[in-house]
Amino acid sequence: MTPAPAATLQSGVEVVTFGCRLNAYESEAIKTLARDAGLSDTVIVNTCAVTLEAERQARQAIRKLRKQRPQSRIVVTGCAAQIDPQRFAAMAEVDLVLGNVEKLDAGLYRGGLHAPAQSPRILVNDIMSVRETAGHLVPGFEGRARAFVEVQQGCDHRCTFCIIPFGRGPSRSVALGAIVDQVRALTNNGYREIVLTGVDISSFGADLPGRPSLGQMVKRLLALVRGIARLRLSSIDPAEIDSDLLRLFANEERLMPHLHLSLQSGDDMILKRMKRRHSRAQAVELCGHLRELRPDIIFGADLIAGFPTETEEMFGNTQGLIEDCGLVWLHVFPFSPRPGTPAEHMPQVQRRVIKKRAAKLRALGDLARSRYLATRVGTTAHVLIERPGFGRSEHFAPVRLAGGESAGGEPAGGKPGQIVPVTVTGIAGGELCARI
Repeated sequence: MTPAPAATLQSGVEVVTFGCRLNAYESEAIKTLARDAGLSDTVIVNTCAVTLEAERQARQAIRKLRKQRPQSRIVVTGCAAQIDPQRFAAMAEVDLVLGNVEKLDAGLYRGGLHAPAQSPRILVNDIMSVRETAGHLVPGFEGRARAFVEVQQGCDHRCTFCIIPFGRGPSRSVALGAIVDQVRALTNNGYREIVLTGVDISSFGADLPGRPSLGQMVKRLLALVRGIARLRLSSIDPAEIDSDLLRLFANEERLMPHLHLSLQSGDDMILKRMKRRHSRAQAVELCGHLRELRPDIIFGADLIAGFPTETEEMFGNTQGLIEDCGLVWLHVFPFSPRPGTPAEHMPQVQRRVIKKRAAKLRALGDLARSRYLATRVGTTAHVLIERPGFGRSEHFAPVRLAGGESAGGEPAGGKPGQIVPVTVTGIAGGELCARI
């Protein structure tokens, strides 16, 4: 996901979030901890480390925040802070650096988030030694129509381009009871759509008694919380989609017909050099099988352009994967070497070539998106309203609703958080146009 900052102000504590859905969930937990502890006049920056650009954006935001709030305390946390705490502690604007475990420690908030004298401005422990994931009941998500729920944390795999395992630690799962409690609380608070998130959610359950699979957990969750109207999964590894999950896509209407796959490349040699655990053929077969089970299912994917040693022929295999898998929603990442990863030391592709290939993938993605949207004109969709006049369909298609706001200022197309049936009337600006 392209890092995008979001800020909210609550009880004098502002939380600025970069990166993934898991960070968004944890930022809500941070707000709750800060509110319950009575903190005030504090800015907490929850960083992302997926790219160097994400870190640059975080540092830029920190400098800007200091100018805007010169008297406030600025605390930096998240993956970038976990991986390189010294770099953030060296910034004059930063008062305290917290690790990814420490940022969810209620005791630190009750203690006022003070830096220890023996280690000025840094509270970051060895995340690779962590073996448990603490459950946090989040009451809601300010400014969001859908709710995110953490079901898994960390990653045991070592893709050669990825630094995130060193920011998140080993894979560990949230117990089903805690997941049920969180989802039930959110649905009771009016959330109609839940997104299950984590670092590597397909690894869910491997560390729990009985080793339940992701599919088994989702099945039990849907059975135990009947108030779930719509359920989605965040990005998932195609190498570990279990049979129970496949059956749910076939038979459970509340599980949305939209799946985002962590594919990264369509060339077997590049996949091998990335240390991915699936082949091109396996990815194509999976998409075909899921389409047989759920004919209307739509796929998104992460793709990396210009991974080290990628030739034009190899890149062509990735281009072809878009059509072979029927991909619609693409997240395209121009490769940039992350310090501390094996890919940093591999033969690099020229930057201009990487940019050109990324542009080609995005163009193909735009074409696939346009073709898909054209097939929806004249159909009926059920749209989760995110803001007045805009929402997303079951397939995560963006939908612009006719009317926007009524004369009295009330949403003409339903209130945020509602699910409304619409008729798709056309396409404009890469979005579906619809009327209720």
